[in-house]
Amino acid sequence: MKIIQVCPRYSPYIGGVETHVAEISGRLAKNGHDVTVVTTDPSGKLKKAETVDGIKIVRFPAFAPGDAYYISPSIYSYIKRSGKSDVVHAHGYHAFPALFASLSTSSKFLFTPHYHGKGHTMIRDMLLRPYRLLGDRIFKKADTVICVSEYEKSLVCNDFGQYCKKAVVIPNGVNKREFKSLVPNKKDSRVILYVGRLEEYKGIQYVIRALPYLDGHRLVMIGRGPYGETLSGIAKDEGVSDRITHLEGLSREELLRWYATADVFVMLSGHEAYGITVAEALSAGVPCVVAKTSALSEFIDGSSCRGVDLPVEAEHLAAEIKAAKFEGSGAKKIMDWDEVVDKLLNVYAGDRS
Repeated sequence: MKIIQVCPRYSPYIGGVETHVAEISGRLAKNGHDVTVVTTDPSGKLKKAETVDGIKIVRFPAFAPGDAYYISPSIYSYIKRSGKSDVVHAHGYHAFPALFASLSTSSKFLFTPHYHGKGHTMIRDMLLRPYRLLGDRIFKKADTVICVSEYEKSLVCNDFGQYCKKAVVIPNGVNKREFKSLVPNKKDSRVILYVGRLEEYKGIQYVIRALPYLDGHRLVMIGRGPYGETLSGIAKDEGVSDRITHLEGLSREELLRWYATADVFVMLSGHEAYGITVAEALSAGVPCVVAKTSALSEFIDGSSCRGVDLPVEAEHLAAEIKAAKFEGSGAKKIMDWDEVVDKLLNVYAGDRS
């Protein structure tokens, strides 16, 4: 099959959508399919076109105010002139590439919205309301809407009820082979790990404010985003700057070593359609503390994955982090990406059962 995947950002950027698209695209290419990833690069620093692991990657300039939206009409033009494909699979309701993809193709069109239901800031939330008129166009065009959690499907059905019958759930996965025999980094303190975008809604500020109550602990933040400077200011105010390590641009191998090094993984996001990094942490045998919000609540089992209500007091969060212990049950229901792609290919072929 000739398959075009459309997403706002792609590797080397780190994030849930980026990981999702990279994992399914790599496996589709290995299975002999012709896969092209169409994405944006607001920085202008990445290659405009390249082939990596059998995946053709095409990047277009984009207007991305506040590191959001990724407005790039060139995506529309590219897909229109690229010839007939068997499948165009667009990702991400909260940015414009999926809209441009839905306008430009007459092929089988699938949509994975990674839908949060709300904007991540007050301004984005306000803009999301008029955007719904355009977003409705994507759902209408889609032959199938693929949700990555039951929670996400419930949001889609609530906000776009007329398209609920199109929705199926195929959860995200992990590459389980990656998590065998991991070698940790050397450390001289207990490591609290966060992996993901540096955004206010992700809740990293709660962890920083809990550090004064966590002697012998260090926070390792892996990722980038517009909230980074604010987090540095919070750390300075709390007097814990020297107990925070901020990393970005890591290779996959380096990231896996940090999973192996972590004593506890924390994700206190208010909006998640799934939570890939939580699934990866559990697969690495790391206990997790997550917010009792959105799809993150589906990971909570009271043992390996503990839940807290937001906003969380610093002392309470510190107590939960200290009590976190991996007991194995949280990782049992997580799928491998190979299983995910098998289910996805069935949907591509028209089987939604």
